Amino acid sequence: MNVPVWLWFVTVAALLAVILVDLFVVDSHPHRVKFAEATRWVLFYLALAVLFGLGVWYFAGGTSAGEFFAGYLTEYSLSVDNLFIFVIIMTAFRVPEEHQHRVLLVGVVIALVMRGAFIAVGAAAIAEFSWVFYLFAVVLLVTAYRLVRSHGESDKEYKENSALRLLRRVLPVTDEYHGTRTVVRIDGKRWVTPMLVVMIAIGTTDLLFALDSIPAIFGLTKEPYLVFTANAFALMGLRQLYFLLGSLLKRLVYLSYGLSVILAFIGVKLVLEALHENELPFINGGDAVPVPQVGIAVSLGVIVGVLAITTVASLIKTRRDANSVTSTTA
Repeated sequence: MNVPVWLWFVTVAALLAVILVDLFVVDSHPHRVKFAEATRWVLFYLALAVLFGLGVWYFAGGTSAGEFFAGYLTEYSLSVDNLFIFVIIMTAFRVPEEHQHRVLLVGVVIALVMRGAFIAVGAAAIAEFSWVFYLFAVVLLVTAYRLVRSHGESDKEYKENSALRLLRRVLPVTDEYHGTRTVVRIDGKRWVTPMLVVMIAIGTTDLLFALDSIPAIFGLTKEPYLVFTANAFALMGLRQLYFLLGSLLKRLVYLSYGLSVILAFIGVKLVLEALHENELPFINGGDAVPVPQVGIAVSLGVIVGVLAITTVASLIKTRRDANSVTSTTA
């Protein structure tokens, strides 16, 4: 897939336009985002992703479109797991409900910029060194193991990362929110508000998740444009999904298991890819190893299937638990 420079500029410009509309039109009057509004926006961003994928199919073929959809579904499903942490952050910082949309929007923009830089570095490394796939595979397999080990531990107390601790040491932070303002002047002295701190918390915390999700999508496509756009659509739709799911997140009790299966699958796929393009002298004398390749159709089928099974099993589990509690108290 040969992506011209002008298409990158058009894509980034369109993304900025959506963000500006969201910021100055949708969020011009801070309010609590209700279920119906969140549903409309989730469907809107899903439709945008589908239309974009169909456009990729039309101009670049079915393989590239399949890679985009597989990457998008993987990033979106991994992002759903991030929502647990976002809920904890919002609670820890006591963000007013009417300002949570603004916090998520700016936090996502910060995350998207940092992910863009990470994608550029990852693409350059892969183009230069095929053995990077081994490294990515190790990251994914370790993450898959940790997801299984940490199942049910999503309610842990949020701890500020080093970036936030440095910010608090360098800049004075007010104790209270001042609307949506990030900087205020009090008695002639400039202070930052908790609004800025929580925005940075969302953005920098997402980068930690990107250390797992970016290698995962590079296991599905090597095209940086598809990696970036899949991430962009997943992050933009994530904000509204936060308000749509709400307490429903706790019903996805098997989500961590499903994500671990997906990450482990992509990890194995990366190992096969690395062996197929092997350049390491201590493996098969530096020659390529004749191993089977996993096509994008199989990858997409595994991702969709695992997510469907995970969701259905989670809903059945929570329903049975609710019925057993009801029968016990009756």
